[in-house]
Amino acid sequence: MANDKVVNQLTVFDLKTIDLFAGIGGIRRPFDKLGCRCVFSSEIDKYAIQTYSANFGEIPSGDITKIDEKSIPHFDILLAGFPCQAFSIAGKRQGFKDTRGTMFFEIQRILEYHKPQCFLLENVKGLLNHDKGKTFKVILDVLENKLNYKVYYKVLNAKHFGVPQNRERVIIVGFLNHSIDFKFPEPTGIKTKLGDILEKSVDDKYTISDKMWESHQRRKEINRKKGNGFGYCLFDENSEYTSTISARYYKDGSEILVKQKNKNPRKLTPREAARLQGFPDDFKLVCSDVQCYKQFGNSVPTKMIEAVAVNLIKSLKGEKY
Repeated sequence: MANDKVVNQLTVFDLKTIDLFAGIGGIRRPFDKLGCRCVFSSEIDKYAIQTYSANFGEIPSGDITKIDEKSIPHFDILLAGFPCQAFSIAGKRQGFKDTRGTMFFEIQRILEYHKPQCFLLENVKGLLNHDKGKTFKVILDVLENKLNYKVYYKVLNAKHFGVPQNRERVIIVGFLNHSIDFKFPEPTGIKTKLGDILEKSVDDKYTISDKMWESHQRRKEINRKKGNGFGYCLFDENSEYTSTISARYYKDGSEILVKQKNKNPRKLTPREAARLQGFPDDFKLVCSDVQCYKQFGNSVPTKMIEAVAVNLIKSLKGEKY
């Protein structure tokens, strides 16, 4: 994570960004903090738009497939956490056969017309080996050979950047100027534990019912006998990190359950889910619990993105790391 001294040094360098597949602004937020100015955003989910509007004071444009690239203002950095369901091991892994997978080509269309200085793309780790690596090869071919960007990519884990969540994501960074050198950030070494983000007082409504707890335990035992590790995951305040929170967390919370003394385990609260992704407590939660869980499960670990953003901006400025 960037410290305040680094942030202050970087804010003198004005850069314009656009925020595609914006969600609730998880990628944009670190760039705003570093002094960049967002000139265009696009998001299709009406509830994510409500949260985005409450926190950034603007309403994103809608469906990017219906937006003429010529109408997008000039910008320097394209930001996009493009839809990952098509490549995720949790999905059917259809890749470019899935229409959501083709959202990458919307990015291509905008990069091709505007030729910004650089871009930052985020996706699930499974993108790299989807279809035996063929899908990612197509993406690299487009970025490097058709669009002539110098591309860097690496799998980073949120737990290495100051949040107690095991969340691996591939980050892809590209520069139009091939003389620019870029390095991905090293792990911060900050020790984390789940207790750091847990609320002191939690409503009983987040404690799972006897029926659900029995169901979780029964399913886990069935899976254990089958020889697989599927089932609920239980953590306490001393756990160094949780498993990955997903958009389906609202369904039963089984991927991250918090132990309680003399009670059934509980789900994370929406505020704890926000903290697990590195969002500060002044980030406004304006939707239902269900929508908040979806939004934070679909978002990005902001502290990890900020560490990448610091290095990206230093590279554009020609500064040493």
